[in-house]
Amino acid sequence: IYKNKDDPMDFSLTDDQVAFRQTARQFAQKELKPNAAEWDRNSHFPIDVIKKSGELGFLGLYTNPEYDGLGLPRLDSAMVFEELAWGDTAVAAYMSIHNMAAWMIGEYGSDTLCKKYLPNMVSGEWLGSYCLTEPNAGSDAASLRTKAEKQGEHYVLNGEKTFISGAGSTDVLVVMARTGSAGPKGVSAFVVDANSAGIEYGKNEHKMGWKAQPTRTISFKDVKVPVENLIGEEGQGFRIAMKGLDGGRINIGICAVGTAQAALETATSYVQERSQFGSPIASLQSVQFKLADMLTQTIAARQMLYLAADKVDNNDGQASTYCAMAKRLSTDLCFDVANEALQLHGGYGYLNEYPLERHVRDLRVHQILEGTNEIMRVIISRQVLQDEGLSQLR
Repeated sequence: IYKNKDDPMDFSLTDDQVAFRQTARQFAQKELKPNAAEWDRNSHFPIDVIKKSGELGFLGLYTNPEYDGLGLPRLDSAMVFEELAWGDTAVAAYMSIHNMAAWMIGEYGSDTLCKKYLPNMVSGEWLGSYCLTEPNAGSDAASLRTKAEKQGEHYVLNGEKTFISGAGSTDVLVVMARTGSAGPKGVSAFVVDANSAGIEYGKNEHKMGWKAQPTRTISFKDVKVPVENLIGEEGQGFRIAMKGLDGGRINIGICAVGTAQAALETATSYVQERSQFGSPIASLQSVQFKLADMLTQTIAARQMLYLAADKVDNNDGQASTYCAMAKRLSTDLCFDVANEALQLHGGYGYLNEYPLERHVRDLRVHQILEGTNEIMRVIISRQVLQDEGLSQLR
């Protein structure tokens, strides 16, 4: 966050950050926002538009630049995701998941693996899905049961993943599977071609929100994965997954902020146009107070996420705790902002012709995924109760 080392309290943005943010807003304004309602109504996954974003580097924001990624800090990347989510929450959230999958390959994969997959993922030619969650391993990811048994030059993959974003429409899967004993040390990470023999996709789930991206179960039955598709070494998968989740929590939180910003802008315009009892409802102090609180909550969420992103960028020892705090705070506050924006619209806010009900539906899942907000509190409280835990977070 601190750009001027001589003045550590300088929170101004760099020219590059301003440029990235403006480019993302322009893309969202042109490609996402005008189509978001229709994509939501028809459960349409706009692959063509997502691939177009690859031309701007948005599909490899913090991916290793040796393999065509931009290699941006998490803070700069967060600014881009916020603007994209301002245009369409569900599409921006999928793009953040694709970025996480590409980052994992670029950060931990072999040179051969990176050269094979990353240029096509960064360009948008290939889209990716991240496969961690299982029917019986949600919050307790270390208990996953999908197995990968080494047989000669291949691993043979068997198991099931659930709630997988983009599944059935993507080309590359980053899969966490058990190669060793029970617990986190027995988990490894693999790159799997999405059309491999033995992979079956379930139905596109009927969800409350995030309708513009498919969510399916993936079943693996004797799927052969080349040995060279192992990401890192055997047993490193859980650590890789947890590192990915730190960034994922920033991403999902900042997407909530972008959506809250859009809801706040819509509500602010509406209350100045809507008249009751002879005056715009913006003249009512109760409405003014709501707007004041909504703006305060949005900015507080944004700044907390910027702080967490800065901790990740600087490899701070407490980065995971800051990411948990930021994810919990931002997704709770931003859901409330969208809900209040709907309330300010009265009955119109409940209609599908207005974007508010979509914002509320889309943001509800942000309090659940990348670790529920209850799990975030577990992570935070563990740090609080450690010796000198509080002093390390000042």
